[in-house]
Amino acid sequence: MTDLKNLFLLDPTVTFLNHGSFGACPQPVFDTYRHWQRELERQPVEFLGRRADALLAEARGHIGGYLNADPDDLIFVVNATAGINQIARSLKLEPGDEILTTDHEYGAVDHTWQFICGKSGARYIRHPIPLPVTSANEFVASLWGAVTADTKVISISHITSPTALIFPVGEICRRAREAGILTIIDGAHVPGQIPLDLTALGADFYTGNFHKWLCAPKGSAFLYARRELHPLVEPLIVSWGWLPDSTFVSQNEWQGTRDLAAFLSVPAAIQFQVAHDWDTVRAGCHALASQARGQLADMFDLTPICPDSADWFAQMITMSLPECDPVVVKQRLYDEYCVEIPLFAWNGQNFIRASFQGYNRADDVAKLVAALGEILAVANA
Repeated sequence: MTDLKNLFLLDPTVTFLNHGSFGACPQPVFDTYRHWQRELERQPVEFLGRRADALLAEARGHIGGYLNADPDDLIFVVNATAGINQIARSLKLEPGDEILTTDHEYGAVDHTWQFICGKSGARYIRHPIPLPVTSANEFVASLWGAVTADTKVISISHITSPTALIFPVGEICRRAREAGILTIIDGAHVPGQIPLDLTALGADFYTGNFHKWLCAPKGSAFLYARRELHPLVEPLIVSWGWLPDSTFVSQNEWQGTRDLAAFLSVPAAIQFQVAHDWDTVRAGCHALASQARGQLADMFDLTPICPDSADWFAQMITMSLPECDPVVVKQRLYDEYCVEIPLFAWNGQNFIRASFQGYNRADDVAKLVAALGEILAVANA
């Protein structure tokens, strides 16, 4: 197998265990990105005025095949936060309406809904999901127990940002559809990390990043909307595509002058992973994640936050830590050991989140474990 580490542009002096924050783009995909930027600059009028629509449609065709969705139900957005904002701002919420979510959501999404509720009078219900999680059935029963007659929307992560857990959103979507509740799924960490079949999943709205685990350039993401809900979605930016006979795609695709290179490079990212047998890469990364969480749990005598199962985590794991200052430990890991990894306080407890991508190896796990052992042994002496 090709040494994938040599195909990425990452600083070789840094042990990079934070792919989950912003991703990392391999050289061949980055070359495609620069190609499209050069094409734009070579003849801007031709590119944007005469070629862009067809190029974007071709790219959406590849993405539709990858996600098992009709390309006409997909639009490009710059990131999943933008996708959540577009749907949240499109809804006609009223005082007393409830948006149900969990306490594991991404902070920017929490802020978005708090902003929307502040304007509409709706209520944002952050239902607690205690750790450790145990089974999908218990998760679904717990969340569904918070549904009320006022629940109009369930907004939930597919893979959570702080806890790196895979939530069983398929069953939530099924129940919500039967109950007439809209589902908005934040799949920021999903494309490229776990298989995604949008048709089978049955979400009303789904947004996900390509620049994270699919390794596309920064600023490439998608928003999916079920066909019958297209009229509900309002464009965040009204431009030349907004016409009486416009479609979901045309209303949202043209937003004035902007760089389309990241969007057009997504098919190259898909092909890169196909060419490098990404199912095998993902399995290897999951094994590293499982190894890391097991070693950290043993070293600190702490209980993992979920079962050791691919049903609950893929290439990213979150582990609790002993009593420490996470800001200080994070800085020391980088300054003294050249390990890039997030540590943070969440729900009153300290955590570390490790991401494993195709460029990581077992010695990265060993370096992390050894560094934490040295730092926290001193901190807890």
